Amino acid sequence: MDHQDMKAAIGAGLLSFPVTHFDAEGQFNAESYRRHVAWLSEYGAAALFAAGGTGEFFSLQPHEVPQVVRAAKEAAGATPIIAGCGYGTEIAVSIARSVEEAGADGILLLPHYLIDAPQEGLYRHIKQVCASIGIGVMVYNRDNSVIQPDTLARLCDECPNLVGFKDGTGDIGMIRQVTATLGDRLTYLGGMPTAELFAEAYLSAGFTTYSSAVFNFVPGLAMEFYKAVRGNDRARCEAILHEFFYPFMRLRSRVKGYAVSAVKAGVRLQGFDAGPVRPPLTDLTAEEDQMLQALIDCVKR
Repeated sequence: MDHQDMKAAIGAGLLSFPVTHFDAEGQFNAESYRRHVAWLSEYGAAALFAAGGTGEFFSLQPHEVPQVVRAAKEAAGATPIIAGCGYGTEIAVSIARSVEEAGADGILLLPHYLIDAPQEGLYRHIKQVCASIGIGVMVYNRDNSVIQPDTLARLCDECPNLVGFKDGTGDIGMIRQVTATLGDRLTYLGGMPTAELFAEAYLSAGFTTYSSAVFNFVPGLAMEFYKAVRGNDRARCEAILHEFFYPFMRLRSRVKGYAVSAVKAGVRLQGFDAGPVRPPLTDLTAEEDQMLQALIDCVKR
């Protein structure tokens, strides 16, 4: 898939980040992961992100990332696979090249490690990663890597394979400036935790889609909500928000890191051997697992 094909693919529908499965010893469980990705691929996601944020990219060793990508490609059928990528520039370039070799259709460049950087530094970092590979690149705008519209415009002028912009800041004023300035040069997607809570605001700001974490374990519901948003069915959106997403948000907000841990718990509750999260995250308690099971059972009825 060339980068223009990837740009079209990611804007065509709902996106999601499969969790990365681990065994009892905390090592990558490729067999269980492939079964999960194959199941998700039946629900019509436009693309899946292997070893992304919900896939615990931050706790994977760099050499594990292409392993996860290969397993996803083996299981996903025709669904495009976009790989997580990040850390400092040298490590990011190395990961980008390794996942391109592993068959990734593109990369999502996550925020660099730890330190804040000036706009010129972000420009050089992103440009170097883009120049190192031939596949498409999406940048993730959040935390210590907030790219201003003029910096993004410079990158678009010089990096033809920069095709996507994912926002995790929730700053609607800034992202509206981005979409108004760059138009259809990029594909835009929402990336706030539990993105469904912000989907309508993002779409009104010129975004075409978002990534759904809960697609990991309630893919039918996630797709129903996406279609209701795109179809401007406000009544159905509000019903699903009250029935599922607001209660899930309350559970997710109990402990730092539960935005990932609660999703992985949901995958386990749906019968997949996803294993535990890796430190520094912690898993849900037994009581919280029961609360999540009740929520899943509710939306199944």
